[in-house]
Amino acid sequence: MRETIAKTDVKRESGHLYFIKKGDIWSAPLKKPGQPKGKQVKAASTGVELDYSKYMYFVGTDNSGNLVVERTERQVGGSKRAKSSSKKAAPKKAAGGKKGAKKPVAKKASAKKAGGKKGKKR
Repeated sequence: MRETIAKTDVKRESGHLYFIKKGDIWSAPLKKPGQPKGKQVKAASTGVELDYSKYMYFVGTDNSGNLVVERTERQVGGSKRAKSSSKKAAPKKAAGGKKGAKKPVAKKASAKKAGGKKGKKR
């Protein structure tokens, strides 16, 4: 479940990438082919103290399109898995019946030598 930490009055612009750096929201223009890389600019100062051991932080938007800093709890240790049964599965047999049987390899057609059209010479 996400939780909003800080709200700003900055509107999201299309063509920009937003990220959190040292508790503030930064912006960088998206890279386009054939153009140089754009400069990073501080979009909003929030002053949020980040606790990366418990939470994952990201930039989102509220209903009016303003940027907000949100966080969600980290899932430590991975997801829980169902216990495997104590019985081991029997080894599978190879399909085809014969042990070690191989399919014959198809030969490639020989390539013709380059030479152009046959017939008239100019």
